[in-house]
Amino acid sequence: MLYFLEDTINGILMGSIYGLTALGLTIIFGVLKVINFAHGSLLMVGMYLAYWAVALTGVHPYLSLVVVIPVMFIFGYYLQDIVIKPIFKAERNVREPITVIIVTTGVWYILDNLTLLVFGPQYRVINDNPLRGKMVEIGEMLISVPKIWGCVTAVITAVLIYYFFQYTRLGRAIRATSLDRDAASLAGINQYKIYNIAFGIGTAVSGIAAVTLVPFYNTYPTVGVLFDIKGFIIVVLGGLGSITGAILGGMIVGIIESVGPQFMTATWTEAIVYGLFLLVLFIKPSGLFGVKYDW
Repeated sequence: MLYFLEDTINGILMGSIYGLTALGLTIIFGVLKVINFAHGSLLMVGMYLAYWAVALTGVHPYLSLVVVIPVMFIFGYYLQDIVIKPIFKAERNVREPITVIIVTTGVWYILDNLTLLVFGPQYRVINDNPLRGKMVEIGEMLISVPKIWGCVTAVITAVLIYYFFQYTRLGRAIRATSLDRDAASLAGINQYKIYNIAFGIGTAVSGIAAVTLVPFYNTYPTVGVLFDIKGFIIVVLGGLGSITGAILGGMIVGIIESVGPQFMTATWTEAIVYGLFLLVLFIKPSGLFGVKYDW
């Protein structure tokens, strides 16, 4: 019973980090109504940025957020402005341009292979940091300190994002654009600038998730593929466009992955996750916590 409780706690902590990685993806979908296939690669870029910030300066991993957040926001802003915006203008009468999927897939391959070319295939890890390998003892249970930091960061980020969208002028403009971009344009809102900002926010959130991973996870060019797949599973479980759903969906996946191996092989655990993913798609396509309009 003790091991079950320990695995459940660690699963919730890791699941919240999964949810944070999916939060940026669900923000972008909620506003632009397109699936960003390059999201995992953006997470990878954030991990390399955080890794080098810590490796070169020796600062606490979470202090790298001062660099990672603005750089990732700017990167996402101009990626949307230069690469994706022309598609929206060319297909202005299409609510969900399928071409964007093709383009973001291309961005995914370009970023992964460019990183491989520049940094090589080596796995990089920050050994000299105050979080790596640290555990908290609660009775006979061992709880990962880096994952505690990650969970707290995920919850704080989700709350701040929620309040930003609900209670700020810019947040309300983003919500209005997500609901009806033509009506928002008639109200004087520049929909393309809003798309740039929303994409920048989603990319910045992926950078925050990258910082939570760097203290205990290896950094390498294709690391984003794993989290890209989990991100899509999580946003489908939680509901595309749902902030709360992203975090709770991540926790569900985390608990299954952590507790499942006590009763079955890891292969079957993954099968349960994918089975749940398909079941939700068939029974409730909007997701467990998704509604018609999430914003």
